[in-house]
Amino acid sequence: MTDLKSAFDAFGGTLLADGDAGYDEARVVFNGMIDRRPAVIARCTSAADVSTALAVARDHGADVSVYGGGHGVTGAAVVDGGICIDMRGMKGITVDPAKKTARVEAGCNWGEVDAATQEHALAVTGGRVSDTGVAGLALGSGSGWLERKFGFVCDNLLAAEVVTADGRHVTASAPENAELFWGLRGGGGNFGIVTAFHLQLHDLGPIVLGGMLMYPSAAAPELVPFFRDFMDHAPDEVGGALAFICAPPEEFVPEPVRGQPVIGVVLLYAGPVEEGEEAIRRLREFGPPAIDLVGPMPYVAVQQLLDAPNPKGMRNYWTADFYDAMPDDAVATLIAKASHPVSPLSQILFVPGGGAIARVDEEATAFGQRRAPWNIHFLSMWPDPADDEKNIAYTRDLAQSMKPWASGRVYLNFIGDEGQSRIEAAFGPDKFKRLQVLKDEWDPTNVFCHNQNIPPTSA
Repeated sequence: MTDLKSAFDAFGGTLLADGDAGYDEARVVFNGMIDRRPAVIARCTSAADVSTALAVARDHGADVSVYGGGHGVTGAAVVDGGICIDMRGMKGITVDPAKKTARVEAGCNWGEVDAATQEHALAVTGGRVSDTGVAGLALGSGSGWLERKFGFVCDNLLAAEVVTADGRHVTASAPENAELFWGLRGGGGNFGIVTAFHLQLHDLGPIVLGGMLMYPSAAAPELVPFFRDFMDHAPDEVGGALAFICAPPEEFVPEPVRGQPVIGVVLLYAGPVEEGEEAIRRLREFGPPAIDLVGPMPYVAVQQLLDAPNPKGMRNYWTADFYDAMPDDAVATLIAKASHPVSPLSQILFVPGGGAIARVDEEATAFGQRRAPWNIHFLSMWPDPADDEKNIAYTRDLAQSMKPWASGRVYLNFIGDEGQSRIEAAFGPDKFKRLQVLKDEWDPTNVFCHNQNIPPTSA
């Protein structure tokens, strides 16, 4: 394995191995708990480079990982001793404003996509943190602030350019390799390496109504049920989440409040600003908020609201659940624990479903849960390894306390390594079997296993 680098012939990108300048920087991922050392990091510039890297892996029996944005909490983008197929050199974005479509290469992040599409006042649902990679989010289904209006990222996928486990280049779309296209929309990177995504865009921006309302933690017993009931009847254009956070150390926050637990409500109205003002009026008037940062602003600014609280390199432990209902006793349980975080960097996101995502047929894509009205992301973040145990224990305890109301399903992009049964439950038994059949066809030897894995039936 030590000589893998010399096995790459006709590779158009950059190869990095331990000891090379830039190697240590290239292997870093978002989650600071991950410290893996690939034998080779193959930074690709084309689909041909991807095929070359896969061929070397086959010939040498090397494990493979795929680095898109590196934002996944599992750190699956890097693999010890194997070949990291690094897509970050593939940054092409082509927008067709007349057709309202975009071709986006797999090394792009959502900040880059938002910047390119907003030049034409167009957008598609994207990540809630702008340096999230397009590939991992899209293949995992793709939750974001615009989902209630425009659906998940996968609902806006028109076609995918794919390099298969055996190095072939294929296209997956409704008319071409339709079953593969079905599986890519929520099945993750289990069936091939997508090198480019063709996405449907929508009219939006460049100015939208968005921002954050911030309330004292003591308001939670009245605010959380109010937000729950408000979102039950909100139009599709209202997107956002309620977040249990600690106030940031920013000038707009009164000094005594900085670092203290608060409730933030992130809002984005996917329509005309003046209509949005009326749509969120009842919510905005609740309290009123201690700090009101909602107003007309660039869509790209809304997309960057959570960037500062989510810096790369912090230690992260995540889990999540979908909920079929959120009765008052569930709300009370959530408030009791989420209002007392161990780390001031932790965030509990209370995300509403409904709208466009719930109107797509349950069987239309591999993604396994469309009807749940609530999705909670338990996200703990801290800087010091000495605090690992207490932060992980806090997150597990909080999530476990909410299990009586959980549906049993989960959005896989929101969780860490939680075992095969959790992956199967995310899709449900029928979809999981269908995905395994698809795996048998496209990746029978499970080359693409460093992910939330769907093993072939022979495994």
